[in-house]
Amino acid sequence: MIDVVRKEPSMSHRVAAIQKATARGAHPTRVTMLAIAGDSASGKTTLTKGITQALGAERIASFCTDDYHRYDREERRGLPFTPLHPECNYLDILEQHLQLLTLGQSVLKPVYHHSTGTLGRPVLFEPKEIVIVEGLFPLWSKLSRATFDVTVFLDPPEEVRRRWKIQRDTGKRGYSEDQVLAELERREPESDAYIRPQRRNADIVISFAPVAGRTGGDETMSATILLRPTIPHPDLSSVLTGDTRESVHLKLIRDQDGKPVDALHVHGHAPTEVTQVVEEVLWDHIGLPGPIPEPLGVIGPGKRSASLAIAQLLLIYHLIHA
Repeated sequence: MIDVVRKEPSMSHRVAAIQKATARGAHPTRVTMLAIAGDSASGKTTLTKGITQALGAERIASFCTDDYHRYDREERRGLPFTPLHPECNYLDILEQHLQLLTLGQSVLKPVYHHSTGTLGRPVLFEPKEIVIVEGLFPLWSKLSRATFDVTVFLDPPEEVRRRWKIQRDTGKRGYSEDQVLAELERREPESDAYIRPQRRNADIVISFAPVAGRTGGDETMSATILLRPTIPHPDLSSVLTGDTRESVHLKLIRDQDGKPVDALHVHGHAPTEVTQVVEEVLWDHIGLPGPIPEPLGVIGPGKRSASLAIAQLLLIYHLIHA
């Protein structure tokens, strides 16, 4: 009797078979990807919400990288680091999912509930024509950055961010003000080490801030939008006219690294009729039908920020023309 020795296929054959199967099942449409990074309570969700509501759920989907937390809130109490540390997050899985999404493939995304601090059941996330990924770590690695068409970092002054975090965490997440302040101090070293450095890798840096000597709420904040030459930006010559000087102006400044960069300044106290002209011109550049969507610029019930609306319109331009 002759023994027949069956040879197992080599690893290279297995990999090739997987690649072929993946290619056959690939989605034919490439997804446009936008990253919105920033520290906790820097305005990422507000910026994202207006864009997603303006373009509609049929063509845009979004999620937060907080869903990739490795530990729930109770487990984190005994750990030597906070959610701002890479070791507190499944960033390798996030990288894999971003690669799949940019090719139009669905992922089984983890879920983190901020209201309770617990981890939920994973859900199937299906990409649309546009996907926005916002959170603490979308620009963390070279691989994750490579999956995005446009990258944004939100960089408000620290006193503004702290105020926003206290308002949010005491109003929506059940913390006391003392707890929020203590957590801010605990997170500071990791924020400085892991979150803020992502700023240098963004195509666009946006900072919402109050104007010195002026009074008013968040709806009157101005915005400084750094337009780095890493991607092509819209021609703003038709926006920057004598009629709109009260609302916007563009100047060349030095970035934190000393390199020159175009800075678009949007005046939060400009007359409404002037900012409306700027918004209309930007909307015309985008080329979508209908009037400017009402969700743009909304920061709360009955509150609208023209600076936020103009920033969102610029990002929509990039998404539509990517």
